[in-house]
Amino acid sequence: VQLQASGGGFVQPGGSLKLSCKGSGIVFRLNAMRWHRQAPGKQRELVADITSGGNTNYADSVQGRFTISRDNAKNTMYLQMNSLKPEDTASYFCVTNYRGRDVWGQETLVTVSS
Repeated sequence: VQLQASGGGFVQPGGSLKLSCKGSGIVFRLNAMRWHRQAPGKQRELVADITSGGNTNYADSVQGRFTISRDNAKNTMYLQMNSLKPEDTASYFCVTNYRGRDVWGQETLVTVSS
């Protein structure tokens, strides 16, 4: 099972980025997927999740600014991030559960700064 995240980068406050996470080794369409992030010096936190049926859930801190989605035909999950703030600066990870165990992809770094 592999999750490959991409799309991070440097953006000014108020800007946008779109993260992608491609899964392999799983029946992607059957898996709930999550985005987590970890800011420097802070614990990892759940940003958003999406069920196999497309139901979504967001952390209060990103509600209304971030949108999680998935394209099962491409085995890919997305995180559209708008109105970015400096406090969104973090390493972002995509995660799924496989046979009762969380599988974490590699990080993609998002830096929001002027």
